[in-house]
Formats: sequence, C-alpha cells, structure tokens
Amino acid sequence: MLKDYLSTKNISFENVFVDQQPDQMQNFVDTCGSMGVPCTHITKDDGTEVNILGFDKEKIDQTLGIT
Repeated sequence: MLKDYLSTKNISFENVFVDQQPDQMQNFVDTCGSMGVPCTHITKDDGTEVNILGFDKEKIDQTLGIT
C-alpha cells in the first residue's frame, strides 16, 4: 500500500528489506525506534527528519505537503 501510494504521487523512495539485509536492522531500529513496518523516514528540504510508523497517509501527506 505505501509503495503504491508513493508511486502514484511520483515520490521517490528507497526500499530497505531488513529481513533480507540484516546489516540494516540496527539502523532501522535506531531510526524508527521500533521493529514495526512499514517505517517511513523522511528528510525534508530544511533537513528536518520525520519517522512515520505504519501507513499513516494523513501524516505522510502533511509531512510532504501533499494536498
């Protein structure tokens, strides 16, 4: 759902499959504060970083300024 949503909005993203890339697991936990997926990490133009756990369309839209 998340990938499809971002694609329809023409928003680029990087998939990190922590179950297939165990070296990324600790970074994932440190960044998201959880092992829950999906976790969306957004770095805004002003350098602010936002982590969104789960598919929270409203929060994603708000963070990215999508109407």
